[in-house]
Amino acid sequence: MLRVDPLPEQGPLPAATAARAVARCAARTVVLLTQGRICQPSANLGMQLSFADGTVARVYRETVVKRPPPAEPAMLVVRFNLRRVRSAAAHRLFRLESELNTPLFVGFPGLVSKLWCAHDMRGAYRGLYEWDGKQLAENYARALWRVLALVSEAGSIHFRVLPGLRRHELLSDPTWSQTTHGWTDDGWWRVTAVDPPRSLEFDDGFADQDGTPNLEMPNTPARITLSEHEGGTRMEMRSSFPSKAEMEKLDGMGMTQGLTEAVGQMDALLAG
Repeated sequence: MLRVDPLPEQGPLPAATAARAVARCAARTVVLLTQGRICQPSANLGMQLSFADGTVARVYRETVVKRPPPAEPAMLVVRFNLRRVRSAAAHRLFRLESELNTPLFVGFPGLVSKLWCAHDMRGAYRGLYEWDGKQLAENYARALWRVLALVSEAGSIHFRVLPGLRRHELLSDPTWSQTTHGWTDDGWWRVTAVDPPRSLEFDDGFADQDGTPNLEMPNTPARITLSEHEGGTRMEMRSSFPSKAEMEKLDGMGMTQGLTEAVGQMDALLAG
């Protein structure tokens, strides 16, 4: 298991300082483009990444700067939730538009690569960066905060700097997501009925950073039943939605994908 002490999360840079850093980045991006040093490999597209809060996200783009290997490797994970982006169509539009955001980060000193992660089942987007220099990574994250704050839900922006790690080391370790500990919010459960060992019913919903239920998001009553089947046990999960539109909204946020990934691990967990 990877043993890494993340740097303490700092707040955003002063607005003027961040604006100057982004402007210098944009200027350097022009130079990198002219030199042909920015590329977008396709080998990692579609990769599924699991995180410590139980969510799963898919890589939809990769950006790499052609440069020597980092002398002081560090990984940076940034997470945020977009404001008023809920439907599957809106998320698709953001993923397409986000290409235009490349000049806002690729010219920052020390950048090696970025994996762009689509929204998870809780609506959170992430960027997984490899950097040359932990302080340069932190400076970037604190400047980026000011840009993300223009389009993100209040309190949803977080980052972790993981010194001493290269990307391939992080992704090759199945426990890597535990190094991004500390993001434990966004949901609540309320058990409504129990019939051991046959069934469990509960309500599942979204919450704000302080644990307050998010009334703008739908609650989903769920029922889990266990029954005998061919010498084993069959588990069935049924979720109810206020409407077809709400069901499609949650599906567009990755709910189906997240449940599939989570439930798919159950046999292995029981066997272990």
